[in-house]
Amino acid sequence: MKGPLFYSKILLFGEHGINKGSKGLAIPYNFYNGGLRLTDTDTELAKKSNEKLKGFVAYLEKMQQENPELVTFDFDSLHRNVESGMYFDSSIPQGYGIGSSGALVAAIYDQYANNKITVLENLTREKLMQLKQIFSKMESYFHGTSSGLDPLNSYLSLPILINSHDNIEATGIPMQNLEGKGAVFLLDSGIVKETAPMVQIFMESLKDKGFRNMVKTQFLKYTDACIDNFLHGDVKSLINNTKELSKVVFNNFKPMIPEGFHELWQKGIESNDYYLKLCGSGGGGYILGFTEDIDKAKNALQGHKVEVVYQF
Repeated sequence: MKGPLFYSKILLFGEHGINKGSKGLAIPYNFYNGGLRLTDTDTELAKKSNEKLKGFVAYLEKMQQENPELVTFDFDSLHRNVESGMYFDSSIPQGYGIGSSGALVAAIYDQYANNKITVLENLTREKLMQLKQIFSKMESYFHGTSSGLDPLNSYLSLPILINSHDNIEATGIPMQNLEGKGAVFLLDSGIVKETAPMVQIFMESLKDKGFRNMVKTQFLKYTDACIDNFLHGDVKSLINNTKELSKVVFNNFKPMIPEGFHELWQKGIESNDYYLKLCGSGGGGYILGFTEDIDKAKNALQGHKVEVVYQF
């Protein structure tokens, strides 16, 4: 068995805010992917992944018992394959905020869900919301809580625009300009992180009235503006609004920025060579960067691993 591949994803905008009603924009990132495998099951990696799958399958059984109208699975096949050593063969770095668990959730749903919603049918808003709900429940096993967006992105392999909590749509994004100097890039922090504690910090912070007010009046405002600029190909406004967003995050989300990157973050804002923002929940993994001149940014970030994701 060699199942289809599911890609990593990048949440360009909307980290943390999505759960509080902000817009969000996620795009597939085809550089990394993963798929279910039943060959070469004797490797250390395969055995480790197989063990994790066993825990996940037990969770899915409980989930189905509690909520049978949401989704049901072919557990006979699933158990049989897991017992035969099935594992998730993935190049997606774990704990990096680009959807490693999302790709696994998508693969399991694709292979074992009964009456699954497929990419080939007419994806109405209702169907998208239903998928998001299923994936949210499934992925909660890994993160405590999940918006369901990562698996949705991975499963459909399409850019997803989140207009609000209950209004999402597949969307088109402007064609890349491979000659362009402007770029979105990933900066490797070298730190593996866990999502749940970062979400916890955010939720705790929201108990503070001043923080809630900042989220509403600044964080959500610039997030929504950046999404709008990106979708309309308005690079100049995008860069300006990303700078503002970078400042807001630097001033208010410090615990989610790895300490060793505080200086780099500030340097970008001051020099205008690049602007950094959280990629997913923060705390490590990748950091997202935006720049009008990728050569300048690479130069300023010498000694750090930079991966270009999208050029404009």
